[in-house]
Amino acid sequence: MPAYALVLSLMVTAPVLGPGYLLLRDAVSTPRSYLTDAALGLSEAAPRALPQDFLIAVTSAVLNGGVVVKVLLLGGLWLAGWGAARLAAEVLSPGLPGQFIAATLAVWNPYVAERLLQGHWSLLVGYGCLPWVATAVVRLRTCAHTRGGPTGTRGRAALALAFWIAVAGLTPTGLLLALLVALTCVAVPGDGWARLRVAGLSVAAAMLAAMPWLTAALVGDAVDASAADSSAGIHAFAARAEPGLGTLGSLAGLGGIWNSAATPASRASLFAVLATVVLLGVVVAGLPVVLRIPARRMTLPLLVLAAVAVVGPALLATGPGLAFVESAVRTIPGLGVLRDGQKWVALAMPGYTLAAAAAPVTLRRLLPATATAAVCCVALIAVLPDLAWGVGGQMRAVHYPAGWAAAAAQINADPRPVAVLPPDVMRQFSWSGPAPVLDPLPRWLRAEVLTTGDLSIGGRIVPGEGARARAVQDMLLSGASPQQLADAGVGWVVRETDGDIVVQRIGGSSPAATHRGLLIAAHLVWLGLLIVTGVGLAARTVRSARRRRRITS
Repeated sequence: MPAYALVLSLMVTAPVLGPGYLLLRDAVSTPRSYLTDAALGLSEAAPRALPQDFLIAVTSAVLNGGVVVKVLLLGGLWLAGWGAARLAAEVLSPGLPGQFIAATLAVWNPYVAERLLQGHWSLLVGYGCLPWVATAVVRLRTCAHTRGGPTGTRGRAALALAFWIAVAGLTPTGLLLALLVALTCVAVPGDGWARLRVAGLSVAAAMLAAMPWLTAALVGDAVDASAADSSAGIHAFAARAEPGLGTLGSLAGLGGIWNSAATPASRASLFAVLATVVLLGVVVAGLPVVLRIPARRMTLPLLVLAAVAVVGPALLATGPGLAFVESAVRTIPGLGVLRDGQKWVALAMPGYTLAAAAAPVTLRRLLPATATAAVCCVALIAVLPDLAWGVGGQMRAVHYPAGWAAAAAQINADPRPVAVLPPDVMRQFSWSGPAPVLDPLPRWLRAEVLTTGDLSIGGRIVPGEGARARAVQDMLLSGASPQQLADAGVGWVVRETDGDIVVQRIGGSSPAATHRGLLIAAHLVWLGLLIVTGVGLAARTVRSARRRRRITS
């Protein structure tokens, strides 16, 4: 099953895996990143990309940053398919036919396609961890043995739970998704660990994994500064109805992302209706089995979560729902994470794949299990054909012009605050393709890059949190002298055009950010959790495999 999941993942990501860098909308990779203040969460922007930026900065010191991103992207999709099959085997034991369907649905669906086109590769890493988190909790709840057992001990399951929560914690949203899945699966009945104990482990692991962005939020003013600005994007980031489906139907079919440009061509027409009918048909086909006692006791929590994950964002996209989210974001700092409602549909994936895995059992009187699996897998792929080959060729590896590396080297030799023109945070380069991309420069420099974070969506500006950057950009656009810019703390001015990048030294500087040591320590807590649980899980897995070989020999 891991081989099949890997093949599916390679079918999706193949164009990105060649030489070059992933550069598509929010996805930015560069040869090297650094532990800048922004990478640690010590900027005016909300800490949305922690500890992702820290990890890439550390690993790109020894491995090209473009390769790091590609490995993580491929790994996220592979984990989703393999993990869905493992979860189905753990809960339902549907045999290989059901596992093939589960793996296919987990990888080959509109959610994956739309998030890839939006550039949310790190969110897909968290997405891929969800079935593994569910499997670990189910094992903890149902395994009555302290040691041994056919699928591993409770100790292994506990390490696995903490490890997968830490991996999902590459982004704040991924961590929250994993925690919600873990707490939902605590409701599964069993003779293993008590519910409170499993929930306590889940929350403790999540708190450790959240240390980077929780610490950044506490010691900085990013969350307070962004509360009002976050509310401005509520309507722009709401889930969207796709042709012929309405918002609820789009979300039920695992689509409905806010950005219509980040949608596969097959979802931009009434063909989306057929695709949704097929996907939901595969899921519904297995419901008679998963809702039957005793299977229902194991599957019901994830099925309920799937329903909430679909209905909840649909309600939040209504007028009253948008008003509620706007009020919540203004009242409680940090709830800007609720703006992009469609991303929470990821929570439906474990429940959907469980139901789909049972389809061969439901249809066994009509078709052999292998035939049912083949029909379901082919149908799921056929109704989303443009997910293949980098979502219809839109996602591919690109090459930076030579001037970018030279500009980065010049600034990195004397890192001072950088002001960038044009002022927009998004760029349109002919060499990166037709889609807009985030400015890659902040990821490539040792220096602080002053960015406002403003986004233009549908002709409307959604303001970011960069107040200082906005003031500097106003000075640039009004023709301020180099001395005035230097007095404002600007060290370099960079002018980016489609074919060139021009660097001008200004010479200004700004004081170093405080709390760097504290933020590095917070990131090391997350990294330590990841390494300790990963090594412990690997060691226990090896010992278990040796024990099984001794028993069978």
